[in-house]
Amino acid sequence: MPVSIGGSGFITGLDQGINATGVITATSFSGALTGNVTGTATTATNLADAANITTGTISNDRLPATITKNLTGNVTGNLTGDVNAGVITATSSIVVGDKFISSSGVGVGTTTTSGRNAGVGTALGTLILNTTTNQLEAYGPEGWVNVKSVVNSGLTATGGVVGDYESGGIVYRTHSFVNSGTFTVTDLGTGAYPTDVDYLVVGGGGGGGGNSGGGGGGAGGFRTGSGLPVSLTPGSYSVTIGAGGGGATAQYDGGNGGNSVFSTITSQGGGGGAGEGPKAGQPGGSGGGSGYGVGPVGNGSRETGTSTPAPPQGNDGGRGGGGNPDYSGGGGGGATGTGADGGSTAPRPAGRGGQGGVGTASAITGISTHYAGGGGGGSQNGNSPAGVAPGGIGGGGAGGDYTQVVGTHGNAATGGGGGGGAAVSPASPGGGGSGGSGIVVVRYQIGQAQTSTAKATGGSISFSGGQTIHTFISSGTFTVTDPSLTSAAVLQVAGGGGGGQLNGGGGGAGGLTYNSSAPINPSPGVYTITVGSGGSGQTPSSPNPAQAKGRFGNPTVGIITTCNGGGGGAGNGSPDNAISGRTATPGGGSGGGGADAGTGGTGTPGQGNSGGNSTVGDAGGGGGGAGGAGSATPGSPSVGGAGGIGLEYSISGSPQFYAGGGGGGCRTGGTAGTGGSGVGGDGSAPEARAGHGVMSTGSGAGGGGYRFTPAFLGGGGNGGSGIVIISYPT
Repeated sequence: MPVSIGGSGFITGLDQGINATGVITATSFSGALTGNVTGTATTATNLADAANITTGTISNDRLPATITKNLTGNVTGNLTGDVNAGVITATSSIVVGDKFISSSGVGVGTTTTSGRNAGVGTALGTLILNTTTNQLEAYGPEGWVNVKSVVNSGLTATGGVVGDYESGGIVYRTHSFVNSGTFTVTDLGTGAYPTDVDYLVVGGGGGGGGNSGGGGGGAGGFRTGSGLPVSLTPGSYSVTIGAGGGGATAQYDGGNGGNSVFSTITSQGGGGGAGEGPKAGQPGGSGGGSGYGVGPVGNGSRETGTSTPAPPQGNDGGRGGGGNPDYSGGGGGGATGTGADGGSTAPRPAGRGGQGGVGTASAITGISTHYAGGGGGGSQNGNSPAGVAPGGIGGGGAGGDYTQVVGTHGNAATGGGGGGGAAVSPASPGGGGSGGSGIVVVRYQIGQAQTSTAKATGGSISFSGGQTIHTFISSGTFTVTDPSLTSAAVLQVAGGGGGGQLNGGGGGAGGLTYNSSAPINPSPGVYTITVGSGGSGQTPSSPNPAQAKGRFGNPTVGIITTCNGGGGGAGNGSPDNAISGRTATPGGGSGGGGADAGTGGTGTPGQGNSGGNSTVGDAGGGGGGAGGAGSATPGSPSVGGAGGIGLEYSISGSPQFYAGGGGGGCRTGGTAGTGGSGVGGDGSAPEARAGHGVMSTGSGAGGGGYRFTPAFLGGGGNGGSGIVIISYPT
């Protein structure tokens, strides 16, 4: 075909193309380019066939929308869109925002908890570095979970109620035990922090002595320190929480408190206060006060009930007054102070019992709290009141007075001693208050608190198995701070019922409700939590008719259905009404057991079960539990019914039974009923007060027993307090 070159330099007429070497300079090319092309191509429109363009520059506006061929060499501009196939080989790195891939590492990018919740994709396997928590997090089937902390960490351990706080620039984690359990070390950390722990161990307080001028119970031993080594071998350390000693009935001595133990540290139980007369207070962690008549005091820092010295942990009790008309008991010793003497020493009026010894403050939990106060002595001036002797600060119970009769119980989880009893005309005996249970707290240093990850405030906050757990053992407020929290698992348990007196029925467990995915409304997101206390058990010194019923536990109010308090166990007597009698009052979360051939109380459907019937006159039926009804008495001989079983949940991070019923009491020679699932109080055989329901489980108390000769009317135990636990993914 003819070839022509126009005046402007255009070549036309080439339908076979041009094969050329050298340099061709042109303002434009049309058609396909094959072969090697060097230089600058400013108007290229088709790269599909230009596989050998290896040098030079192609301007952005000449690139097609899609490149389907392989690219080798440097790409210095921006690439947008998807790379769907093939291999990308980068000699430096690939960077997307603050994420990168390089030959020396991978950067997953950073965000905050709020940013994560608002904008990060939730594809399975997504990784982020959360700068709120300093945790590498991954998104899995259960949501976001922590993979690893990126800051130095201290010990990792489980057990008790876990809380974090900061003091003086140091972050601490605490494990608080109000019931026996296990402290388990699972990791010693990075080595940047100590591998030893601080500790507080307080024994159970002694019970107050009974009748006129009973001595106050001594406080449980108080021991605290630092530098206690722990390790992965054995890794698990048993924790024993000492129970408070029972308050005395009639003129008897108060019971000694139980020892609390952690690792190599043992804090002795407090010594019981002396009963009426010139009797000695019992030795213990702190000693019990003596009765009136100037009996010997109980010594402190002794192995409980013996004269064997123990490591320093408490003080002596005080002496009682001189006798008629000064019927005053000495105060129980406390961790810091000796119990005061009773009597008319100025400025006290005649017959005033001695004040309980002062306890000691500890801030190991992050809040300064007094523990181990002694119980006040009973007061009586002839046949007149003399004023109440207060317990020592730190949970000590106040003493009784001539008109108020009963010593006050020591506070739970403080090791406070129970107050001594008094009497009321006409010579009705007054009982002592029970000692408060002990406590163990373990503390160690960590790198960073986890509480910043919580989506709400309120209660004691702990973390286990990817869950954030809010535990309320007392009333408070649960406030949502993260609007992404719209549901949570919730367990609510009301206070357990008290045990009845004299072959009494066991107390019913507090009502229990559970929802694995309860709706949470984040606006306004404020929930008032009311934790019900346990009902009191009846003793001969209670200001009610003899043979009285145990008191109902108190309801618990939270996020889900309100739980009814446990029903009180029946008493062996008449008239049969809300206060006394053999028929347990219906309507508790779980019903109390019957007594003296009376029927057990009914429970609330969906919350608990009925108490057991009494089929004989010498034993009480078991209180109902959340998992089953209380057992009826099996008939003669005198055998109390067992408490109904509770229900087990792991919402706290470890398995725990809640809401067991109390066992029924019995007469001399009989067998008392056992409490349900190990958390309900055991019934009483004669000469001992029945067992209390375990604190913070809502369990019922045991029913009291009876002895013919000499007559002894056993007292019912106190119901365990309730609890609310809220758990959601961290």
